[in-house]
Amino acid sequence: MDFAVRLRLLLALLAACCFTVAQTTANRIEPVTSALRAGQFVKALQILQAELEKDPRSTQLWALQGIALSGKGDKMEALGAFRHALAISPDYLPALEGAAQIEYENGGKDAVALLQRVLQLRPRDPTSHAMLAVLAYRRGDCASAISHFEQSGSLAQSQPGALQEYGDCLVRRKQFEKAMALFRGALAQSAAPDVEVRCLLASVQMMAQHAKDAILTLQPLLQQNTTDANVLALAASAYESDGNTPEAVRLLREAILADPGNVNLYLDFANISIDHQSFQVGVDMINAGLRAEPKAVALYVARGVLYVQLAQYDRAEADFEQADALDPRQSMGSAAEGLAAVQENDPDRALAAVQSKLAKKPNDAFLLYLRAEILTQRGADPGSPEFRAAMDSAKKAVSFRPSLASAHDVLAKLYLQAGQNTAAIEQSRKALDSDAKDQTALYHLIQALRKSGRTSEIPGLLQRLADLRREGTKQEAAHNRYRLVEEKSSSTERPQP
Repeated sequence: MDFAVRLRLLLALLAACCFTVAQTTANRIEPVTSALRAGQFVKALQILQAELEKDPRSTQLWALQGIALSGKGDKMEALGAFRHALAISPDYLPALEGAAQIEYENGGKDAVALLQRVLQLRPRDPTSHAMLAVLAYRRGDCASAISHFEQSGSLAQSQPGALQEYGDCLVRRKQFEKAMALFRGALAQSAAPDVEVRCLLASVQMMAQHAKDAILTLQPLLQQNTTDANVLALAASAYESDGNTPEAVRLLREAILADPGNVNLYLDFANISIDHQSFQVGVDMINAGLRAEPKAVALYVARGVLYVQLAQYDRAEADFEQADALDPRQSMGSAAEGLAAVQENDPDRALAAVQSKLAKKPNDAFLLYLRAEILTQRGADPGSPEFRAAMDSAKKAVSFRPSLASAHDVLAKLYLQAGQNTAAIEQSRKALDSDAKDQTALYHLIQALRKSGRTSEIPGLLQRLADLRREGTKQEAAHNRYRLVEEKSSSTERPQP
């Protein structure tokens, strides 16, 4: 919220709270409020200093000092002044509003408690509901966020960031009808063409399997001969879902020309190629993508899937192997479940953290697996102390929890590196017993069988792997159509009334 707007609101609220106060008090604060309205914050603070010396227990004066300090840009000092006012009068609304605003803007831990206190006094305050909704969204609590967004009335729709967060929560909770109504309302209120909201509405319509509606929603943008690759790709998906493949292909080609470095566009094209058994056409397009983005892991995997459909198994294996070499943790649906959150690109710190936890819980299978995974990711050479430690940790993990597929996966990888192919086959099969869709286990099994000379199973396993990869890619593409949070606003501005 613009400070001038917030200042007027706080002063109006303060004036309302002071209505029943003696006339002498009103006369005392009038020069302060006049200075604040004029933006003369230093002058206001000078007047307040003298008045507070006379009456240090005045809630109104402390709240006014908080407003003046906030206007001057001294937010922490302002928060202190508001808290001083609340220490005198815990339910004084101007101080609660001012403190809540600053805590909200700064991501303070007390913002929620302060806003809840405001709502106890003003249960229907839309701004407080909107702020609590945003805070709940940031915590990942969509149920609470939706409840508060609903109680904020039209306020959420007037704020682009809040609108997206509200819509995102509705989509996550699969409340597609409400999400579509939300975005339709936002479009109706918008004077200018809103590309983003129109695309969000079309995305939700696609999720709700209303492809024709999505096409109608996007028509105004398409009629402008847009070169926006995201709009073109979304429209291509809608036309493909509606059975108009030629138009989908045309739009997707336009999208690729508009944004040749966008890997997702080539993946969408590959999916259409597979759906219509145009495998070589898909390979040709992926080749074009790899010329633009030669290190794109997803493109190697997609081409490997296409090669499997063409029964070119050697080429498929080579692509899967290249993908794994470029990114061992992600290319085959890595077994490093939870590792990214622990690792944060700092394996030394991650290992230290896991070791510390293992000291307290030495038989924790998941921690043992994590230690083995981290040591493996660090590139421990076979025969080295680190490699032996990884092997020992993985073996303990599977002994304590035989159903932990990720531990079998890392153990299979270690056996492969050590040249123990039979053991790698055994561990990969155990991982698949626990999770038949474990792509890492399938990949390791294919590698181990190839190295053992047992090739009869490989074509069938490659087909399974290709099917899983394609299924995963399609799910990811469907999710990516709805890009509510791709570029979250970093603003913590309080929603405006």
